[in-house]
Amino acid sequence: MGQPQSKPVNPVIERRLAQRIQALSVQDQEIEAEKDYVHITDEKGHHAPYQTTVSISTTAQWEKKLMEDPKNRLALAALSVSDAKAILTQPSAVIADVQNFNVKIALEGAPITNQRSSGRCWLFAATNVFRVAIMRAYNLEKFELSQAYLFYWDKIEKANYFLEQILDTVGEDLDGRLVQALLSSPVGDGGQWDMAANLVEKYGLVPQVLYPDNFNAMNSSTMDKIVTTKLREDALKLRKAAASSSDKSELGYLKAKMMQEIHSIVTLMLGPPPNPRKDFQWEYYDKNGKYHMEQTTPLRFASELSSSSAVRANAGSDVNELFSLVNDPRNKYDQLLTVSRLGNVVGLRPIRYVNVDMATIKTSCILMLKAGLPVFFGSDVGQFSNRTGIMDTALIDYELGFNIKLGMSKTQRLMTGESAMTHAMVLTGVQVEESGFASRWRVQNSWGEAAGKEGWFVMTDPWMDEFVYQAVVDPRYVKKEVREILNQKPLVLPLWDPMGALA
Repeated sequence: MGQPQSKPVNPVIERRLAQRIQALSVQDQEIEAEKDYVHITDEKGHHAPYQTTVSISTTAQWEKKLMEDPKNRLALAALSVSDAKAILTQPSAVIADVQNFNVKIALEGAPITNQRSSGRCWLFAATNVFRVAIMRAYNLEKFELSQAYLFYWDKIEKANYFLEQILDTVGEDLDGRLVQALLSSPVGDGGQWDMAANLVEKYGLVPQVLYPDNFNAMNSSTMDKIVTTKLREDALKLRKAAASSSDKSELGYLKAKMMQEIHSIVTLMLGPPPNPRKDFQWEYYDKNGKYHMEQTTPLRFASELSSSSAVRANAGSDVNELFSLVNDPRNKYDQLLTVSRLGNVVGLRPIRYVNVDMATIKTSCILMLKAGLPVFFGSDVGQFSNRTGIMDTALIDYELGFNIKLGMSKTQRLMTGESAMTHAMVLTGVQVEESGFASRWRVQNSWGEAAGKEGWFVMTDPWMDEFVYQAVVDPRYVKKEVREILNQKPLVLPLWDPMGALA
């Protein structure tokens, strides 16, 4: 706290250090081709005995061996003063990952949005999909929906959902895994497509100009902390009251008082939102410069996207009917998945995932993009990516810098907690080769124009295979047998399952 920022390393020096490390690596490969890992041996060449503790003398030997290699000394010099990702970034990947695509939707949606210091990516990705349908229906050049409006109601609904789960788990041990999982993040910023759909169904949509982001929407951590602390305290009170009384009216009164207090916190920090059932007036110019004034309610504004005229304007797609395909190789394909006790609006749709292979997801995405439709998707954005807008499994060479191999499969990463859905974005283009397969994808992010190429990212197809877990698709662009999976009884995953991670 209060310390000045460190002086950035000269990028020219950074690049030269990286080049020297790479040059030494080529020499090492010729000498050490047969060695994948360091084997610890004694002076006679025998394997060292098994040790249960960390030996100071052994680590000293390791250090001596490490520093004997000039490549490691150079790596130490470089990594001590610069970000490892920057040092180990491969220029060949940067050159190859261009923003050129032979399939790109004509109306991608503008402007580039910015979630700031909040975890609202799922709401930004969802509204960026919804807005394309609205822009077509109203003939707009630029348009943004209010993410803060859905954010407000999500906080209220998640608080209610949490308290209902607390009452439903009164018989569980407080220190048991289930209750602790519920208590871990009662009203986190993250969410899923089905949760966004629930909010739109119950509260509708409003233009951003009518309920713009304020400070707490853009910087949500303080609000989240206050609400989380209050809800954890309320959970203890509710459990105690439920254990001593079965009077539903008494519990209902107590819960209502708690909800009123949560409502007060959220309203004072985000501001009173438009009433879902009351008219708002929205004035705008269409892309031809003609003035319009629309008077409607948030609920009607959203439901009209399912009207025949809106569907026709949106390439025949009803955004209110989209559903999630996921790729979870731990579980059987062609089955319906859900996550126990994960949701936001009590009584509306649960989380539903149709688990399919990546080929099915890619085929559907390509068909939607060719039809001019944007695609919401969920991925693990922190893996082999950077803020310049590249997501590529060949982008960062950790083996080069640390003499290690990182070889886990997608299944293994999910099983060990190494990877999960952490971020939602939107696909708007793809490069399809003569073979019919994709080589790279165009991605609209919600980190503002300073990230990527003016807000746009590029994702290679191998990266998609490894780190994309979800795509939200139009039912028309999957086979009938895939649509019918929605009618199955779902396999229920526990709340702490990685597929329960909220983007």
